[in-house]
Amino acid sequence: MTAQKRINFQVVRDEVKRRIESRIWPQGSLLPTETQLAEEFNCARATVNRALRELAEQGFVERKRKSGTRVKKEPRKQAKLEISLARQAVENQNSAYRYALVERRVVYSPGWLTSQLNVEPDARVLHVICMHYADNRPFQLEERWINIEAVPEVEHADLNKSGPHEWLLNAAPFTEAEIAFCAISADGRLADFMGTTTGTSMIQLERTTWKNGRPMTFARMTHHPGFRIRSKY
Repeated sequence: MTAQKRINFQVVRDEVKRRIESRIWPQGSLLPTETQLAEEFNCARATVNRALRELAEQGFVERKRKSGTRVKKEPRKQAKLEISLARQAVENQNSAYRYALVERRVVYSPGWLTSQLNVEPDARVLHVICMHYADNRPFQLEERWINIEAVPEVEHADLNKSGPHEWLLNAAPFTEAEIAFCAISADGRLADFMGTTTGTSMIQLERTTWKNGRPMTFARMTHHPGFRIRSKY
């Protein structure tokens, strides 16, 4: 009996993906069974299973019990979106970065946040408002609510020199996140912060984060007019 090699599932995944993209296995075709692929790659069936699961999550194949794995008729590619720190985004465009803490205070979770974060109605949260600048021009307004029960050390953290996003990534990195984008029209308050006029169109990003299932933060990041978001796939 031939000994199985210690082969990574990524090797199987990438080779199966290559065959799909090069039409060796055309759209709608049935792939070999997991047992057959395991024999071909001389690896464990569990390795093949994980590789196919990832390809299913990426939209290349569809898997059905007792029917096997088929190449999707319209394989899709997942776009990768990188959410950078404001500091990094500003410096990447060769501008001088500046940060300013506008307000921080401990409050009890308002009703809408209780629903958004799924925390107790009387949960204590740290509410932070701060500005990020590029060459002294408004770049991003960050407004963030942090669940103190999930991140107790944030209550006394020094946020005068760097923003809460940066502090959280270093002190309490999240494990899951949900992101939403929307186009908004600036109201008077937002227009004052961003140095523009009421009614100006802007992009706003909302992000909820969790750590091992426990809700951590909800943040709104509003970007300057003309800000663009790019992704690759």
